[in-house]
Amino acid sequence: MIELKSPGEIDAMRAAGLVVAEALTAMRERAAVGVSLLELDDVARQVLHEAGAGSSFLDYHPAFAPTPFPGVICASVNDVVVHGIPDRYRLREGDLVGLDFGAHLDGWHGDSAISFVVGRADPRDARMIETAERALAAGIAAAVPGARLGDVSAAVGAIARAGGYGIPGDFGGHGIGREMHESPGVPNEGRAGRGLRLLPGMAIAIEPMLHRGGGDGYYEAADGWALRTVDGSRAAHVEHSIAITEDGPVVLTARRPPAAPPRS
Repeated sequence: MIELKSPGEIDAMRAAGLVVAEALTAMRERAAVGVSLLELDDVARQVLHEAGAGSSFLDYHPAFAPTPFPGVICASVNDVVVHGIPDRYRLREGDLVGLDFGAHLDGWHGDSAISFVVGRADPRDARMIETAERALAAGIAAAVPGARLGDVSAAVGAIARAGGYGIPGDFGGHGIGREMHESPGVPNEGRAGRGLRLLPGMAIAIEPMLHRGGGDGYYEAADGWALRTVDGSRAAHVEHSIAITEDGPVVLTARRPPAAPPRS
């Protein structure tokens, strides 16, 4: 079942999305050589505390996982595609880091992810991240009333494949709202003109995942959570939660623009 959100409910989801945006911004600013993944998790926990929000990830226990998730962030480094558990690993020069974070506030969830390189970036990593961000932007632009879900998936996949990147076939975006994961699933590849028709009030998370080696293969790490590329190549993951409105897509997890300075 897909719940259509009212304008007021979309506003409430935007409030949750702002908490997510603030946490990702704070973690990105904190990330540096020598900083541990657990320290970044602590940064996100502090943002949740100050906002009076809850974690969408902590203790989440889907059927595929052997244990509940122990952190408030997913921290995926280098060949980890998604679902990395934050631990004592300390960031090194050139690490490619994906941070995924979800929060709920007043009964509504927000979910977003960023990827970046610590210190000096390998141009190949920078290019992959930029491609992932363009794929995300294309997917968002395709999410208009009357379009099909396949239009979103096709837009994401076309840019990823044109760059020569692999895409893990079984993982992608999802509906979002009162629960972090709702219907429909949002694949990162698809056929334009096919699938569910998009209606105002739908809310979805679009999240491209790219493998630099070009292969689509991945495997589950020993912890039962992290997904790693089979060929050991690096991966990038970006995500936004959006609402489909009569006026087009609205990004619910976008950063709030800085306040304008007062006029003299």
